[in-house]
Amino acid sequence: MNITITPTEQTGISRRLQISVPTETVVSYEDQAAKKYASQVTIPGFRVGKAPPSMVRKRFADAIRQEAVELIINEAFKEAVEREGLKLASQPHVHDLKAEPGQPLEFVLHCELRPELSLQTIDGFTITRRDAVVDEEGVEGQIERLREQKADWSPVDEKAAPGDMVNVVLSIAEADGSIPEGRDYRLVLGGGQAIAAIEELIMEAAPGQTIERTVRWPDDFPDESQRGTSKMARVTVKDVKRKALPALDDAFAREIGDFDTLDALRDAVRADMGEQAKRDSVAEVRGQLVEKIVEANPFDVPGSWVNQLIDGYMQMYGVPDAEKQRFAMEFRPMAERQVRRDLIVDTLAERESLTASAADVDTRIEEMAAARNVDPGQVYAQLQKAGRLQEIERELTEDRVFAWLLERNPVSA
Repeated sequence: MNITITPTEQTGISRRLQISVPTETVVSYEDQAAKKYASQVTIPGFRVGKAPPSMVRKRFADAIRQEAVELIINEAFKEAVEREGLKLASQPHVHDLKAEPGQPLEFVLHCELRPELSLQTIDGFTITRRDAVVDEEGVEGQIERLREQKADWSPVDEKAAPGDMVNVVLSIAEADGSIPEGRDYRLVLGGGQAIAAIEELIMEAAPGQTIERTVRWPDDFPDESQRGTSKMARVTVKDVKRKALPALDDAFAREIGDFDTLDALRDAVRADMGEQAKRDSVAEVRGQLVEKIVEANPFDVPGSWVNQLIDGYMQMYGVPDAEKQRFAMEFRPMAERQVRRDLIVDTLAERESLTASAADVDTRIEEMAAARNVDPGQVYAQLQKAGRLQEIERELTEDRVFAWLLERNPVSA
């Protein structure tokens, strides 16, 4: 394609290219678009495809021009990427488009490139491993959480207290001072489901009673526009339920699962927490390695990849639209760390031939099947249906990469 490409900016992984397409090339693309329109459109007095080209170009001038411009941009983009040897991280953006009739077509192509990591310094780091210790206080805390899950809620004919579950009708005054019809809410007081002032109002009312007064929103309320504001609130307490925890005995253990005694349940909880502590310790060691590698080998990450990861988490967590901006700001540092980690793993896996093979995946599936005492083919089919085979391959590759790194970096307790 006859175009002129002039690089205008090269910053990190960002590139800006000034693209200029001569007038004769633009005209040739307009001719192509006009022929396409002439073969498809219907003009009164002519059969489809038989209208004079000049009439077609006159009647559909804007549409023909638009289609020609889109074709030129797409072709010019491909040509520029090939000529400049760019490895793109995402779809480029077009800026400053100039597409006047009878003039050359010009625009700026903003490209974000895939980072190319050299990772020259990857050893000699000192890593500290945290002991995977499970204390009895933690075990008892987990047992208490299990009791909470099995708690019974019984109605009480008295004002609510922290920890009680209430069913209320709540109304908050509008900006003009009017109080709309209330909405039903079921809350556990003290659980952070409502602001403290609303909970205090609820605890002033007995079941069946309605109370209203002005309440103040806290200064750290997530919605900045509401911080420190005062509004009239009306609450009707419909009922109050109080929690009764089950007795901590062998019967409770049997209700939780296949445990004959409370001691057996404690042993199982202790073992599970021990395994989780080991996983957390491994994750911390890997996190330290990634941080030290990034510090010794700084590199930029594509913002589009970070945004894509943030969007994926927002969909997974069902973040409401009103909270998306705040979530994105808070989650961005974590997303950037994840992208850097993935790039390091991918680079070392390719460079050191550490990528898990199909045979490695098959071996892991056989191990999973043996642990469940089922046929490996059944496990494979389940993982394939759930789209998790790539996840297994990724986990194995990460294990091999970090094992390779730990051979070169001492870990101290």
